[in-house]
Amino acid sequence: GSMLSAFTARPIIELKPRDKSRIECILAYGDRVLVGLNTGSLRVYRVNDLSPSPSPANPSDSQSPEASQSSVNPDPSSSTQDPSSQPDSQPVVPQQKPTDLLREIERFSPRAIEQLAIIKEANTLVSLSNYCVSLHDLHTFEPIASPLPRTKNASGFAVTSNIVKDPATGIPEIISRLAVSVKRRLLLWSWHESELEEEVKEVVLTESIRSMTWACATRLVCGMNSGFVVVDVETGTVEDILGPPGGAAGGNQGRWGAVSAGGMGYMGLGGYMPKPLCTKLADGQLLLAKDVNTLFIDDTGKALEKRQIPWQAAPDGIGYSYPYILALQPPAKGCLEVRNPDTLSLLQTLSLPGAAALHFPPPTVSLAHAGKGFHVLSDRVVWKMDATDYDSQVEELVRGGKLDEAISVLTMLEDALLKNKTETLREVKMQKAEVLFRQKKYRESMDLFNEDEVNAPPERVLRLFPKSIAGELSGVEEEKQGQSQQSDSEQEGSSNGTATAD
Repeated sequence: GSMLSAFTARPIIELKPRDKSRIECILAYGDRVLVGLNTGSLRVYRVNDLSPSPSPANPSDSQSPEASQSSVNPDPSSSTQDPSSQPDSQPVVPQQKPTDLLREIERFSPRAIEQLAIIKEANTLVSLSNYCVSLHDLHTFEPIASPLPRTKNASGFAVTSNIVKDPATGIPEIISRLAVSVKRRLLLWSWHESELEEEVKEVVLTESIRSMTWACATRLVCGMNSGFVVVDVETGTVEDILGPPGGAAGGNQGRWGAVSAGGMGYMGLGGYMPKPLCTKLADGQLLLAKDVNTLFIDDTGKALEKRQIPWQAAPDGIGYSYPYILALQPPAKGCLEVRNPDTLSLLQTLSLPGAAALHFPPPTVSLAHAGKGFHVLSDRVVWKMDATDYDSQVEELVRGGKLDEAISVLTMLEDALLKNKTETLREVKMQKAEVLFRQKKYRESMDLFNEDEVNAPPERVLRLFPKSIAGELSGVEEEKQGQSQQSDSEQEGSSNGTATAD
């Protein structure tokens, strides 16, 4: 079972049973979700803000939109205006849909739409379809460059926007970049503020590019069958990403993720090789995954000393939603795993039938994205993944006795995201010290009680000692008489949240 409910899933778009199309990709920005279909149609949805009403009269009703749909008054204003006219029953509030279909552009593309992104400053929609990349106006959906020259046989693209100081004037400007992979060629377009530059850069790699992830404003990680490289798009230099020095099988001998001779037999099964995956984490780190193997690197491509994530099977997709690592297991399983990037422990498993892809908001420099959530899609459904309030996530871990996980998550989270990070962290560390004491790990326990940030009150520590040492302060039960007073103070302790979940 899950230790934590870090995220909750709610379906916001579901294709109707008679709709024969399939969802290929989505793009979420602001209150819009664009859905690319296998038919080449593009659907534009608006996401409605369904703030939970303060107290649903009957929670069981609100769970089932179908049940209440039948009784909805067609004119919403009349049903909500005057509740006093229905003294016996609650007013009927019309059930608002999670999303509304605003428009459908049926011939957006002649073939399935495989990937979507935006260059916000340039008001441009980027799409991959029919093996080429196209640019469209984000508001009218009229083609700007469709297809974009030189992108025939494109297999994927990646975009990034960053604030960069102009070297000459020192004035900060927004530079957006689009990288497109065409077999071995990497093509690079850039926008200066909102203007698309004439120059297209090209970097040729040693073999076909299977995945691309921006590590920072000017460096791109490319995954290939023989491993990963990092490309500096300004200079055009390409460097192999090597495993940790002296790592598994002398990881520094060659590219990380390269197929070993032993692995070739595996590739022979129908010629399928798991796609090399990469995702950006916090603080200039990235996670690379190839089959079940993982490597953490910094944004220059250097391996970090970190153990591997203990995945049972190669994930179909990986991602990051502050502060957790996510992995989507193949659609047959349709399960999303949420892990702590520090301890690598599995904190939550969500079952999402048929889920085939993850979609994240574009990475931003600020923490503004924290708690914004992300989306998961199958070929029929789009789920919005909402982050649970961080304070309650920590409480849940503490209640379950997962004190190390709670300390780790607290340490990762920015102070602003919690009601009182310093106090909570101190309290959880004292609880951990009490647990260590009971496990007879006295030295570790005392070290933790004495940490500068913890600095436990003496009486809290003395409570752990027998009466012969601590006298009246002792919380250790030795004999049953005279216990009434003791149990009072124990009671008080637990109501302050100091009792430990063992």
